Amino acid sequence: MDELEVLDWRERVARLYLSDGGVAEFRAERDRLFAEHPQSPIPPRERAAFTGLRYFPPDPEAVVTVPLRPAEGTESIDTGGPDGVVRYRRVAVAETPWGPLTLWWIEAYGGGLFVPFRDGSCGRESYGGGRYLTDTVKGTFGRGLTVLPDGRARLDFNYGYNPSCAFDYQYACPLAPPENWLKAPIRAGEQAYRMED
Repeated sequence: MDELEVLDWRERVARLYLSDGGVAEFRAERDRLFAEHPQSPIPPRERAAFTGLRYFPPDPEAVVTVPLRPAEGTESIDTGGPDGVVRYRRVAVAETPWGPLTLWWIEAYGGGLFVPFRDGSCGRESYGGGRYLTDTVKGTFGRGLTVLPDGRARLDFNYGYNPSCAFDYQYACPLAPPENWLKAPIRAGEQAYRMED
């Protein structure tokens, strides 16, 4: 059943994100998951030739601990797919060296923290629609974003990753709203799956 495969995919993603391995081990396991799992966003016709995702080299400068300031208001983002318009509530704004980045809470059953971003590498080196630092609904806890007890956040762009729609056009994904567009290129994390993106 597809639903049980999705459940297994999400559990494996959550375990990967909560594992103790470093960037290299994380990337190797992510590649294995994308190559082998039936719910991989890699189109089935491309899986036999899939040799791994493309990544920028790990960059210690892409890891920052920054202050958070409160934010309010909601935004509706049309996914363009069966989910339709999804409402997100602003939780906080991270004051990054590249500009402010809003942390969103998904206003749906169960909720979840969501941090999409688009930067100056998008459309050239990384997916044109942007990437995610975290989407806790999908189990991506604790690597790209960690909220600290002192009111700051640790952001690690080495774990920035592509949404499913970057791999297969059958997916519809919420993308970063303009307030999460950073002008500077952040050459960390996943690169574009297809260079024509």
